[in-house]
Amino acid sequence: MQIEVDDAVREHILREKHDFRICTACLGPALVSTEVKGPKDTDLKIPVGDYTIYVSRVQAPYIDKITADMIYDEVEIDSCPAFYAYTDKKRHSH
Repeated sequence: MQIEVDDAVREHILREKHDFRICTACLGPALVSTEVKGPKDTDLKIPVGDYTIYVSRVQAPYIDKITADMIYDEVEIDSCPAFYAYTDKKRHSH
């Protein structure tokens, strides 16, 4: 299985300087920091420079290209129940 990574996504990952994961979210497949949703042993791994995109085995069969519209921002993360554990942890750390 070969999944292509859009140049805009590569640039985003290299700019943010950490790993990301594609997982299931409210608006479909979401590209989020591994700080939001950690990788699983069963994830497909795609190298991007020194970093990795982990792709959920649930999402992998349906994705042939990772595009910029999959990047979730903080507002989308905070409003999606799939990420409530991260949002709750973030609120209680302040």
